[in-house]
Amino acid sequence: MTAWVRYALLALLVVAVTVAAGLLLVAPEDRTAMWVGLVAALVVQGPLGWWVISSIGTQRFVVTWGLSLLARLLLIALLAFVVVPGIGLAATPLLITAVAALAALLMVEGVVALLELSKSTT
Repeated sequence: MTAWVRYALLALLVVAVTVAAGLLLVAPEDRTAMWVGLVAALVVQGPLGWWVISSIGTQRFVVTWGLSLLARLLLIALLAFVVVPGIGLAATPLLITAVAALAALLMVEGVVALLELSKSTT
């Protein structure tokens, strides 16, 4: 299985778990905020994840990974200080969903990177 396929499958699993948890734990009146947090995380994480995965095994991997972390932090700041007050959505479900999705997808990147790097050393 290629790194791309592994990343896509694990990312889909993360999205499914995030949606299921959100539907169980978030009050119906706050689900719009949950969806905004999840979609924002996916829109940013999708390209970042592919970028990081494509840099595995290259000299630019650490720089790519570091810049992607900075982009994630900027997304959270944008959501917290611009989107939440601007749209008037509930901050807690939006930010918790976004942070949880980003953290889980970051773990997926780490797993895929570890598996790819272990293949190249054996």
